Amino acid sequence: MTITVLKPGLQTTIQSSPRIGLRHQGGAADPLSLALANRLVANVWDAAALEATLLGPTLRFGVPCAFGIAGAIAAVTLNGKSVAFHETCFAAAGDELAIGAAETGARTYIAFAGGLDAAKVLGSHSTYLLASLGGHEGRALESGDTLQLKPAVTEKHSTPDVFRPPMSSSWALRACASFEAEQLPGDALETLFETNWVVGRRADRMGLQLDGPRLDISSSGRMPSAAVFPGTVQCPEGGLPYLLSVDAGTVGGYPRVAQVIRADRHVLGQLKPGDHVRLLRREQQEAADDLRAKLDYWGEWLGDVEQVI
Repeated sequence: MTITVLKPGLQTTIQSSPRIGLRHQGGAADPLSLALANRLVANVWDAAALEATLLGPTLRFGVPCAFGIAGAIAAVTLNGKSVAFHETCFAAAGDELAIGAAETGARTYIAFAGGLDAAKVLGSHSTYLLASLGGHEGRALESGDTLQLKPAVTEKHSTPDVFRPPMSSSWALRACASFEAEQLPGDALETLFETNWVVGRRADRMGLQLDGPRLDISSSGRMPSAAVFPGTVQCPEGGLPYLLSVDAGTVGGYPRVAQVIRADRHVLGQLKPGDHVRLLRREQQEAADDLRAKLDYWGEWLGDVEQVI
């Protein structure tokens, strides 16, 4: 039961859940879209699937297979005919699936009934490129690769309209002021939360630079290293904020001026160069309330949503 990679796309990897206790080592950049794709083919939310960044792959099915697609919007065809997102789709042996360039959003997720049979390292099937761990030989896919499928029972599903996240080139992320926010003098903290930032060209799974007005910062470059997490907004001496993403390290030496709240952390995986980002300030209690509301909302469709978001 195989799938052959005809074209790999820009950076297509196998992803699933994060490595618990080793959170800087892999995991889907947008776990909500991963869960939605897997839901379409009756998989557990974190069954190994493909994460296609900016430009997707072309695949040939060696066996009949059900698949589902969610995440960044792109032109998708099966044997030249358009394929719908958020619907269970069916391929026959010999069919070719082509994922085009992302039009809105950054990462498209393709899940297959039963899931991909990928290497499990440190508790996860996810690819961690920096250390060549997990997934398919610890790397992005290449032309000629063969992917193995697990056996599956085929079912047909459709994501209800209210559970289809909109993709955009303008994003609002709720965030709290963080530990070193006081090092932003004067109205610099207000500027951080009132600016429509643009994602710069320095953008990957580790983090994204935000282009806009340069912020004054008073750390003098002598701050001791401190814990950071996905969603941490750091401000280097140059004054342009840097938003850490799913493969962020565990410590950093730049002031932590804001933290994207847990409820919106999955959105980080859909940001791409040129997108606009606005940080919406929240207090800690508001962030907790927002999370509870989001979990209650998504629980109707994704029963294990607390593991996803």
